[in-house]
Amino acid sequence: MTRFAFTVEFDGRPFMGWQRQAHGPSVQQTIEEAILAVTGERAVIHAAGRTDAGVHGLAMRCHADVAKDIMPFRLMEALNARMRPHPVAVLACEAVAEDWHARFSCVGRSYVYRIANRRAPLTWERGLAWRVIQPLDEVAMREAARILLGRHDFTTFRSVHCQAGSPVKTLDRLDVERDGDRIAIHAAARSFLHHQVRSMVGCLAMVGMGRWRVGDLRDALEARDRAALGLNAPPDGLYFVRADYP
Repeated sequence: MTRFAFTVEFDGRPFMGWQRQAHGPSVQQTIEEAILAVTGERAVIHAAGRTDAGVHGLAMRCHADVAKDIMPFRLMEALNARMRPHPVAVLACEAVAEDWHARFSCVGRSYVYRIANRRAPLTWERGLAWRVIQPLDEVAMREAARILLGRHDFTTFRSVHCQAGSPVKTLDRLDVERDGDRIAIHAAARSFLHHQVRSMVGCLAMVGMGRWRVGDLRDALEARDRAALGLNAPPDGLYFVRADYP
C-alpha cells in the first residue's frame, strides 16, 4: 500500500464543494471515481481543507492510499485523463510516508479572495470573482483588516453550521491589495472556521463601501455573535491557495 499526496487545482463552479455530497457532484467524488477507474480500488481522498459550493482551488493538498503498483507520474497522468472534462486537474503527485496526512500534518492554510470592483458585468470571470459595483476604499479596508489579525474569538465570522470545536483562531495574515479595478484579499492561518474568510471579506467590503466605519468591524468582532455580521461574501471569489507542512 502506497500513500500518494496530490496537489489539485479545480474550478468550483460545477461542484457542491470539495466533500462528497448526496445531493450533487463534488471534487472529492470526481477524484475518487477516477482512482477507482484507474486502479480498481475504492480509495478515500483526505484533503487539507474543505471548500463550499462554488469555491475554487489553486493548489489543494490531499492524499489517498493505493495498493496498485504504479509510479506517481503515471498515476497523475491517468487520473487527469479519467477526470476530463471535469474542471479538476492533478498538478503534482508523490509517494509520501504512511503517517503523512493532508489534513492533520498541515500547519498552515492560505486563501485569496478576488473582487472585481467595477460597474460592468463580468463575462469570462462570472463565478470566478465577486463583482462589487460601489467604489471600494482599499485603504480603509486595509486598516480594518489589521483589527482581525492575531488570536481572537471569531464567532461573529463563523457559520452556524461550523463543526470546529472552538471559535478561537489565530489569523496570521489578512492583506488587502488593489491593482486597477481588482482587489485581492489574502488570508493565512493554521486553520479557519467555516465561512470565516468569506465573512471577513464581506465585512471588509462593508468598510470599503462606507457602509461601516473601521470601528464597526471591531465592534462586530467583539460582539462574538453571528447576528453582528455585516455581510457574508459569495463563494465566487474565494480560492484555496496553499497548504503548508513541516
